[in-house]
Amino acid sequence: MADVFFVTHPEVVVDPQVPVPDWGLSSVGRARIETFCQRPELAGVTDVFTSDERKAMDCAEALQRACSLPFTTRDDLRENDRSATGYVAPPRFWEIVDQFFAEPDISILGWETARDAQARIKAGVAACIAARRGAGDLVIFAHGGVGTLLLSDLRGELISRKHGQPIAGGGCYFTFDMASRALRHGWRDIVPEQAGVGS
Repeated sequence: MADVFFVTHPEVVVDPQVPVPDWGLSSVGRARIETFCQRPELAGVTDVFTSDERKAMDCAEALQRACSLPFTTRDDLRENDRSATGYVAPPRFWEIVDQFFAEPDISILGWETARDAQARIKAGVAACIAARRGAGDLVIFAHGGVGTLLLSDLRGELISRKHGQPIAGGGCYFTFDMASRALRHGWRDIVPEQAGVGS
């Protein structure tokens, strides 16, 4: 059976003067995703889809360089829409995120609701599976917030931040069976513990 690898982008260059969707990976983020692209479990991947945000596309481009796999961009794989506020610095940002997950049917400060974002990422992932051309595994590069929402759904549980990725800067993945949607495993670091990555 084929699997889906849902991968979140690692560390980015935070620039309040640049729209968040246009942020790219930092040097640490690039090193981490390049290490991930060498993992042997990706040998069976035949199709790659990515959010059209720059940081996710940076990941897809790294996999393309490593494995010569083309990719398709999709706007429905984007992070939850936060354009109403733009960049919000921590700790205020994390306070809003807490509200976003705690009240999934309410638009917090004009953000896309968690419920709507969950429906969108579920539909986007389903569309990726339907559009794949190969018979092998599928990689989707996206974001931590929508990944948390998707993982909540795959577990058959209510929307909750408790399903969030364990690394604040991103760079995690989970895997599920493409046909049954059964979870193979929850969040894991994209870089194995024994692999060193320069800072």
